[in-house]
Amino acid sequence: MTEDQSAASQDRIAQDQLHFWSFIDHAVAAAAREIPGLNPLSMRLVLTLHRAANMLVYDLESSVHRPRGLSWGGFRVLFVIWLAGPTEARKAAELSGMSRAAVSALVNTLERDGLVTKERAAYDGRAVVLGLSDQGREVIKDAFTAHNTRESEWAQALSEDDQETLIALLEKLTTHSAHFDARHRT
Repeated sequence: MTEDQSAASQDRIAQDQLHFWSFIDHAVAAAAREIPGLNPLSMRLVLTLHRAANMLVYDLESSVHRPRGLSWGGFRVLFVIWLAGPTEARKAAELSGMSRAAVSALVNTLERDGLVTKERAAYDGRAVVLGLSDQGREVIKDAFTAHNTRESEWAQALSEDDQETLIALLEKLTTHSAHFDARHRT
């Protein structure tokens, strides 16, 4: 066996041993070897945050929202309209962190399903104001009740003090983003 074949064999073995969380350690070490001068701590922070958020969203969508006939995006739009009240479509996009195009497509489905209403704004005939139908209000209240129960299950891993600390740290991280012109949906 040549040296290249041996290395390839070891890479396959290593890949077989990787999983969703261990890949972070592997990625940080491999990237640091490939590109000297990287900041491995910030890489680990962002990879961990991203994977944790994706894992949480996937769990909420698959265990709470899909069984109720909602997508994650559909839930987010209903949630915004429910708590903000009748809302312009562009504002619903901003508050949900989605593009206007995504919200427009979701609203068409939610309207077809009888959950959302659309009306032209009296002050601007081009603006569309989104509201909840009675059925939409019941659907979002049911979905959010189950959603919050699942949130609570996730949060039980941390004490209340830990939860408050994590919230403060995430707020600090997002507030700091204004200092380097971070991009986000508006």
